[in-house]
Amino acid sequence: MEPSATHYYQPLWTLVGAGEVDVAKTARRQSRVMPQGVHWIQDRVEHVEPADRTLTTQTGVVIGYDYLVMCPGIQLDWDEIPGMQSAVGHDGVSSNYGYDLAPKTWQFLSEFRGGTAVFTQPAGPIKCGGAPQKIAYLAADHIRRQGITGARVVFATPADSIFGVPEFAKALEEVIADYGIDVMYGHELREVRPESRQAVFSSGEGSTTIEYDFMHVVPPMSAPDFLKKSALAIPDDAKGWVSVDPGTLQSTDFPEVFALGDASGSPNGKTGAAVRKQAPVVVENLLAVIAGLEPTATYDGYTSCPLVTGYGKMLLAEFDYSMRPHPTIPLIDTTKPRTDMWFLKKYGLPFMYWNLMLRGFG
Repeated sequence: MEPSATHYYQPLWTLVGAGEVDVAKTARRQSRVMPQGVHWIQDRVEHVEPADRTLTTQTGVVIGYDYLVMCPGIQLDWDEIPGMQSAVGHDGVSSNYGYDLAPKTWQFLSEFRGGTAVFTQPAGPIKCGGAPQKIAYLAADHIRRQGITGARVVFATPADSIFGVPEFAKALEEVIADYGIDVMYGHELREVRPESRQAVFSSGEGSTTIEYDFMHVVPPMSAPDFLKKSALAIPDDAKGWVSVDPGTLQSTDFPEVFALGDASGSPNGKTGAAVRKQAPVVVENLLAVIAGLEPTATYDGYTSCPLVTGYGKMLLAEFDYSMRPHPTIPLIDTTKPRTDMWFLKKYGLPFMYWNLMLRGFG
């Protein structure tokens, strides 16, 4: 079940926002990527009742199931930040978290002639947790290449470090120092005032207001609303993630239900790389449950974050539940920015996605 007529390769939107990729290359008709032999119900789930094993769609159709795999993705909660929804896409404010917005990022960045460029990251899990800082590095590199002097680049994050894995954090801190980016740790965007071009942040010391000339915003994110209202969600979790065993990805309360991807409550990074490793685990365990057996396949929390650090440079952060590096590419050190990793990001990974991952390979 999938309501969308268009399928997007969203990881490239970072490069769209940097003027490196045409946004049209990130979209294909959903019908082109739908597996053969699958009955596609082009409708949206509005309600799930696991006790009755039923789904209710937006058009009012009730569908029963014997087994259910939940992978509905993540919801962008633009309206949680006052002023963000009305500001984004206009007057220097954009976001790479949208097909129509990523080109605006490049438009506003290419028009930037100096002043303050602000980049924000929300609290809580988001898809592609490194994306908010990637565009900050690309913007800083662009400003340097354009010879713009006196510009201030600000990256505001509610976190207390730039990355959760120390080995990668060290490399990124060197990138930040090289560009002279002003990182404001412990700062979360609370309001956008587009009429005065001001961004208001909360912190441990109160609030901070910054006037911006260009701003890239990232909205808070959560599971889709229908999951928040369901018995599948983690109890007392406002975000609504599906409660699963982090290893088997089976629902903790309904053994015929599995969840993977961004809406899953497994404590891994919400990335396409995570889904790639989760999918075979779900398949093996689902088939075991159908056969009346206990699920035994285990997901180790592997994820990867291709961290673009400038034009032509990228490091590949791979790690698992242990929050330690988990490299999968032999012979080369991907913990430092490299040109070959940039080509992997721009060309290799999109090829793998369209031609291998969506076909069930790799």
